[in-house]
Amino acid sequence: MRFYYKKIEYKIKNGKKLHNGLFSIFVNSIAIFMLKEERQQLILNEVALHNRVLLTDIAESLDVSIDTVRRDVKELDGENKLKKVHGGAVSLGFTSYGARNGTIYALEEKTKIAEKAIRLLKQGGVIFIDGGTTCLELARLIPTNLELTCFTLSLPVAFELLAKPNIDVIFIGGKISRDAQISIGSHAIHQLSEIKVDYSFIGTGYVDSLYGLTEFDWDIVQLKKAVIKASKKTVLLCISEKLNSQHRYKTCDINAINTMITELEPDNNLLNLFRNHDIRLL
Repeated sequence: MRFYYKKIEYKIKNGKKLHNGLFSIFVNSIAIFMLKEERQQLILNEVALHNRVLLTDIAESLDVSIDTVRRDVKELDGENKLKKVHGGAVSLGFTSYGARNGTIYALEEKTKIAEKAIRLLKQGGVIFIDGGTTCLELARLIPTNLELTCFTLSLPVAFELLAKPNIDVIFIGGKISRDAQISIGSHAIHQLSEIKVDYSFIGTGYVDSLYGLTEFDWDIVQLKKAVIKASKKTVLLCISEKLNSQHRYKTCDINAINTMITELEPDNNLLNLFRNHDIRLL
């Protein structure tokens, strides 16, 4: 199920309660409505998948008022299931880099992606590692005997790499985003314009074979554009649940990415739409 560009469609059969994924639909002669628990579970799922979501997007997708969503998010924050931020919500795994197990969504899949990405690393290489939970897993799994120079604008990634004695860590500074724990703004973009790395390993909120990489945050898009420009080759790390989704602001066309790594086997049918493009699938 994909948010943001179409309303949720419900299947009704014989006026009975149906279960469709996270949803249970009650039908009577007057209205169709979603239980609060099911609505909140959907919110948690989207926050876990995308790390950050906007209240306006959730309200539009569920066709409920933003006040309803705001109350749900406040309640979930009080239950320590997510973190409420201005205009949206972020996952706990995204805000607490030390809490590896139990709070990072799809950790097994992200670990598999990171293991594939490590195969691209070479002794003495110069790389960039983006922020986000999948990129953090890559930083965790880099062998301690591998000599690298690594640029990053992510505080959690930088702290993780500092534990690797053979990696020179260069932090791209700037204004720190409290939500994403990364450097943002013109200063960070200027520093990126002065480097050229062998590989950049980046994440994305949304990816589609036709629309490319997109985000809901304009500042993040500008950063990712600068990262891609500063890279000889760009590698996208992305769990398959994000495939065929899109949002407001475009980072790049899919062909700007040299390699896309998912937890799937390269011949999986879910990747068929990407085979028409000049992109390596791992």
